Parts: sequence; structure tokens; C-alpha cells
Amino acid sequence: MNERIRAPRVRVIDGTTNQQLGVMHPADAVRKAKSMGLDLVEVAANASPPVCRICDYGKWKYEQAKQKKHQVNKGGKLKEVKFRVGIDPHDYNIKMARGERFLGDGHKVRIQIMFKGRQMAHPELGIDLANQIIADFKTMGHPDAPPRKAGRNISMLITPWPKEQRKPKFTSFDDLSEEDDEDHDHDHEDESGGDEDAAPEAGESAGGSSGGGG
Repeated sequence: MNERIRAPRVRVIDGTTNQQLGVMHPADAVRKAKSMGLDLVEVAANASPPVCRICDYGKWKYEQAKQKKHQVNKGGKLKEVKFRVGIDPHDYNIKMARGERFLGDGHKVRIQIMFKGRQMAHPELGIDLANQIIADFKTMGHPDAPPRKAGRNISMLITPWPKEQRKPKFTSFDDLSEEDDEDHDHDHEDESGGDEDAAPEAGESAGGSSGGGG
């Protein structure tokens, strides 16, 4: 702010009216700000030339902090969708439609792939299913990290792409995906540091209401 601005030229905006005052030397811009009883604040250092606003620095800092806090509180929830190894193709499509709906709403989606009985001897089946899910979600989101095995599950976290990049492909199954959301998909606050690989609670059912196959 003010004399600490080092750029040789800056683009100046009146913070009250949002009127562009033109490109000028920082010293001239500071003098203009001071004459108005305000400060010159650099708000876009990487622009060419850097952009500065004439405003009350204390009020500007308060507004920035409030906006940042609002963005954090507004962050999406963490949703969960469960798959069984050997899931029926129809059930797979329904679950993918549900996952796409969550991603489309801006939520992260935790994928849980569950093994049953003798399937534990073939972890490659779960990895193959995880890779298929990643490939089918590629137009909606991306995995934060490679799939990880924890106990009887393989889990991964899918983060949505920016809104303008999301292109769902399972929309025709979306109406069917409502039927077991309440029982099998849980909301969590999206907190950094959450345990992405947490195992499901004891007695928790696997897959969709249809049983999802083998």
C-alpha cells in the first residue's frame, strides 16, 4: 500500500465509484489517494501494469477477510458413494449418476470400493473398478490422489472441475439414483485434513439398495 508499492506504473481505480483513473506513477497515485483521505492499495500485483485501488485500507482488509471466511464456510460438502467389486452395470450407472450430481453441485465425492469374502484375494479387481470410475468421471472431476486400499476397502476422493468444465454423461440414470441416497450417502463438512481412507462403520451396508451384484 501507498509508498510500499514498487511498480514503475500502476493502473488506478477509484474504490468508491469503481471508475478507472488511468495509468500513472505510484507517487502521483498516492498523492491523489491522500488528497481524498484514503490509501492506495495494490489489489492485482500480477497484472500489467499492476492494479491499485484508492480506498480505506483498514476497511478493505476487513472486507477481504470477511469474503475469505465466507468462501471457506460456503465450501462444498463431502459426499460418499459406495461400490461393490463386481457391481452390476445398471447399478454402476445409477451410482455414477449420483456421483455426477454431487460433483455438479460442487461437492467433493469420496468413493468407497468394498470387497466381499473371497474378493479380498483379488485386489486388482478393485483397482480396475477404481480406474474405471476415474475414467468415467473425467469430464466432471479428478482424483486428489491415487486410489488407496485400507482394510476391506479401496477409497479415493474426487474433486469437481470448475463449473464451466463439468460435462455429465450419466444423466439418463439420475432419476433412479434418488432411491437409496438417504441410507447410503452421508454428508460431511469438507474439511482439509479429513481422513479420506476412513473405513465404514461396523454393520454399514454396502452398495445400493439393489444389492449391486456379487
